[in-house]
Amino acid sequence: MKVLAVDDEPQILRALRASLAARGHEVVTAPNGETALDVLATTDVDLVVLDLGLPGIDGLEVINRLRSWSRVPVIVLSVREAQADKIAALDAGADDFVTKPFGLDELHARLRVALRRAAGPGGDLDGRIVVGPLVFDAQRHEVRVGEQTLDLTPREFELLRVLLGEQGRIVTKGKLLRAVWGQAYQGSDSYVYVHVSQLRHKLAAADPTGELRDLIVTEPGIGYRVREPESFPPPAVRAKT
Repeated sequence: MKVLAVDDEPQILRALRASLAARGHEVVTAPNGETALDVLATTDVDLVVLDLGLPGIDGLEVINRLRSWSRVPVIVLSVREAQADKIAALDAGADDFVTKPFGLDELHARLRVALRRAAGPGGDLDGRIVVGPLVFDAQRHEVRVGEQTLDLTPREFELLRVLLGEQGRIVTKGKLLRAVWGQAYQGSDSYVYVHVSQLRHKLAAADPTGELRDLIVTEPGIGYRVREPESFPPPAVRAKT
């Protein structure tokens, strides 16, 4: 994997280069946003690790420009802890947000999640997404848990589709509002809260194993995230319970 690390602190770049190289990755570095965009325009990279507080073009602007032509995964590193900064980065198109100081093991775990998500949701050739006992079938406009078909409203169906399509990634409430309700509903967070609550209730009621009770994880003050596939037991194990 080729990783672009962008940070204006030389010690951070050295640590990232050493840690990523030790795991067999090729590392390219950039000390500012302008250089990062030049590298991204001329070099194929698999993932970007990006600081927000850069001189000149800041990290948020780098994400905004990058997303106009690339979907390469971006992990933000920042000393900024305010929810507003996290939401701004995620809304701009970042895949995840890690606050400095950070543990390298945690960072590598976040990188693996971002790469899996970039590979696409766990769908098959028929356009289905399977997560544990849940089967989301876009072509049939149907959601099943085991043999039971869920009775979802159009909003609930679309909400689940968006969340499953971003599996493992935080989806802000603003993104959900734009995707499901449209621009006119911006700021109406209560719509998202109510429909997510209803969706969770229907998923839990249809699944006697309890596996789907925590399928949709709340990221306090930011939005929601669908659990990763490996957090579910394989079908053979579920059958024995």
